[in-house]
Amino acid sequence: MNQFKLTKKDALVSLIIGEAAGWLLLIVIKSLSQSASQLEVIPLWIWPVFFPFFCLFWLIFAFALAKKFKVFYQLGKFVLVGGLNFLVDLGVLNLLIFLSGIAAGWYFSLFKAVSFSVAVINSYLFNKFWTFKSPDAVSDKETVKGMGKEFLGFLVITLVGLGINNLTASLIVNWIGPQWNISPELWANIGAMVASAVGLIWNFLGYKFFIFKK
Repeated sequence: MNQFKLTKKDALVSLIIGEAAGWLLLIVIKSLSQSASQLEVIPLWIWPVFFPFFCLFWLIFAFALAKKFKVFYQLGKFVLVGGLNFLVDLGVLNLLIFLSGIAAGWYFSLFKAVSFSVAVINSYLFNKFWTFKSPDAVSDKETVKGMGKEFLGFLVITLVGLGINNLTASLIVNWIGPQWNISPELWANIGAMVASAVGLIWNFLGYKFFIFKK
């Protein structure tokens, strides 16, 4: 019997994630378009309209695959949450860069740590209560009782991920520096993207096999 079901709640959450992601993507593109105007080829208003349905279709696709391989439904959710985390990370980072006018140096490392931390909080909430939530949980009381120990483990995994993420971004931005005549702002985002990808791999393995294992 398939452990996972495509519920109305899952569909609604996917739409909420898509809407939030659409607005965050709009903000990031608008920020980057100041140094790379070609990024605004697609009208910005399309993103908040398009992304919710894209995320819902993605979840339906993952559910279809899960009929043969159960892990695909959970993986599909994780990809949606990971995409939102990625845009939360970039959105906060671009906001701090915009407010300060600084896109390199130690301030960038600090900004990246802040943006990653905000994304991590978002990640914990969505992954605990949606992605990795077991449909066979005995009771809410037992879930709350185990949250202290679980959160401590989550914090350890997250802090290691923060170091990996921040170090990767700082290496690319501060040590390698902008390449191929790319602006500092765009290069800062490239560094953040690579760092987020590395952090995503670390987080999935840690959360899946150590924190939210059932």
